[in-house]
Amino acid sequence: MKLIHKTQRLTLRPLQQSDFKLWQQSNEDMLPSQNTWDTGKVEASNFSKKNFNKLLKDEKLQRDHDDFYSLYAFDKKKKCIVGSVAAMNVQRGLSQSAFLGYYIHNNHWGKGYGKESVEGFIHFAFKKLKLHRLEAGIEPTNKRSIYLVKSLGLRKEGFKKRIVYLREKWIDLTMYSITCEELGYKWNAKKAIQKKYR
Repeated sequence: MKLIHKTQRLTLRPLQQSDFKLWQQSNEDMLPSQNTWDTGKVEASNFSKKNFNKLLKDEKLQRDHDDFYSLYAFDKKKKCIVGSVAAMNVQRGLSQSAFLGYYIHNNHWGKGYGKESVEGFIHFAFKKLKLHRLEAGIEPTNKRSIYLVKSLGLRKEGFKKRIVYLREKWIDLTMYSITCEELGYKWNAKKAIQKKYR
C-alpha cells in the first residue's frame, strides 16, 4: 500500500532518507514554545543523523506491525515540513479504530495547515488504512484544537479523567470522534479484517 495523500497544498507521507536536511531545517526554523502544548525548537543535537535513522527505523517498525502511522506534511511549493499527523494505537478486530494525533510547527501557525493536514489524513485513514473510527483526545483548555476537530465534523463524545500522563502529571481529556460513514466511506468488514496493511 502506498502511504501518501495529497491535498491542495500538502503532500502527506512518511519520512524518507532523502528528507534528513528538511527534517533538520524544520526544527531550526521553529520558534520557542508558544503555549502549553507546543514543544517549540529543541536542542539541535536531537536532530542528528543518528537520531533521524532511528526515527525512520522505529516508524517503519510501527507501520509493519500496523500499530502507528505517522505522515509528515510537506508543503508542495515551499519544499518544507510544516507538521505531522498520525493514527496512533491502531486497533483491528472488533473496533477497527485509532487515536488521531497532529502537530503543526509553530512557525507555520495561522496558515490553515492544521485543518488541511488533519482533514487529508482522516480521508487517508478511512480510504487507505480501512479504519472505521478515529478518536481525538483533547485537553479541555486547548480551544484551538477543539475548534479544529469540530470544524472537520468530529463530535464530542465524553470526558475522561486522568487518562494520559503528560508533563509529569495525569491529564483529563475531552473525546471527539468520527466514523467513516459520516464522510461517505462504505466500510468493508471482510477486507478490513482479513487484509494486512503493511
